[in-house]
Amino acid sequence: MNTTTTLPAPRWIEWTARAVPLTVLPSGLWRLALGFGVPMGFTGEMADLYHGPDPVLTPYVILLSLLAEGAALLTLGLVRPWGEVFPRWMPFIGGRTVPTLAAVSVAALGAVAVMAISMPLAGSWDDPESFGHPEAPQGIARWIMLLCYLPALAWGPLLAIVTIAYYLRRRGLLPSSTPSPTGAQDRTGQGTAARR
Repeated sequence: MNTTTTLPAPRWIEWTARAVPLTVLPSGLWRLALGFGVPMGFTGEMADLYHGPDPVLTPYVILLSLLAEGAALLTLGLVRPWGEVFPRWMPFIGGRTVPTLAAVSVAALGAVAVMAISMPLAGSWDDPESFGHPEAPQGIARWIMLLCYLPALAWGPLLAIVTIAYYLRRRGLLPSSTPSPTGAQDRTGQGTAARR
């Protein structure tokens, strides 16, 4: 089993990866409040849809919020050892090296998918059939809703940045902010001193 890892991610990439789950959190909390019956500014017939915990809406928003946050947390794998070597507890593949192109492909598709969903959604904020509907939140409630969803627009671009950095780092093309000890083995098996 191959358990070699590359150098640690630069600090700025690590902070970028940590920011991704935070971009999704406000919208998830807003949806959860809605799912548990807080009207969040909806009026008229739309308020009737969100009148309280609902046997369909509440599980839906809980599941949607958990899935979104879980997917965002997976970004951390691009800067953590478990994104390079499968954890030992995983059957059959535990301890094996994560194929770089497989990880990059999944992460890149995720970034594209998130941008494909979030960008048109942002364009619909004034659409009379959706967020701009007269019964949709207005005034302060509308600003709260927009401020909760606005950070999610950064999810796709930040994931794309971390994905590119992951690829470059795994290929030895992105220097680490943490110098490795003299003579330490990199992913090619050469010591750092030998590459100077």
